[in-house]
Amino acid sequence: MDKRRVLKLLLASAVGTGTAGLLAGCSREPKASFQGVDVTGAEYARDFSLPDASGQQRSLKDFAGKVVVVFFGYTQCPDVCPTSLQELAEVKKLLGADGERLQGIFVTLDPERDKPEMLKAYMESFDPGFVALRGTPEQTAAIAKDFKIFYKKVDGPTPESYTLDHSAGSYVYDPAGRLRVYERYGTGPQGLTADVRMLLAEKA
Repeated sequence: MDKRRVLKLLLASAVGTGTAGLLAGCSREPKASFQGVDVTGAEYARDFSLPDASGQQRSLKDFAGKVVVVFFGYTQCPDVCPTSLQELAEVKKLLGADGERLQGIFVTLDPERDKPEMLKAYMESFDPGFVALRGTPEQTAAIAKDFKIFYKKVDGPTPESYTLDHSAGSYVYDPAGRLRVYERYGTGPQGLTADVRMLLAEKA
């Protein structure tokens, strides 16, 4: 066998080996996709620090080991807020024994009317384990900005009968406190349940 043929065979073998290595690298198991919007690594909404309805300061570290779902709204909301909280309560039931590892957080955008006792009663009507957070108007504006939440007061027939237009999605954090998923309003409890299960099953 002449030298040229030997060199060709060696080159073919090297190319084949390199291609096989490349294919092996590409054939890794693909990451499972979320039903909601994957926002892993987002630079916003990394944490919160607001008092709950009992006056206790709360942040994500208080719920370590749980999947945390954060939703912004107000108690006098006629449709979006009660629907979202009811679906979250349903997700907790669908999770079965893992339901205790799901934490619902409701941040009021209407601290002027949503007094502590009202917020406690509102949470209990959906699930006693859900937590409501209530800051000052200034704190509310700051956290809404950090979470990219839009809200605007819409005047009613009297000064106290106004409504709020506001963003309606939910933010989902994994048990390590990292923002992972944005769930759009109206997708139903099944998709959120699937995403929560996926986060609970992940290794830290």
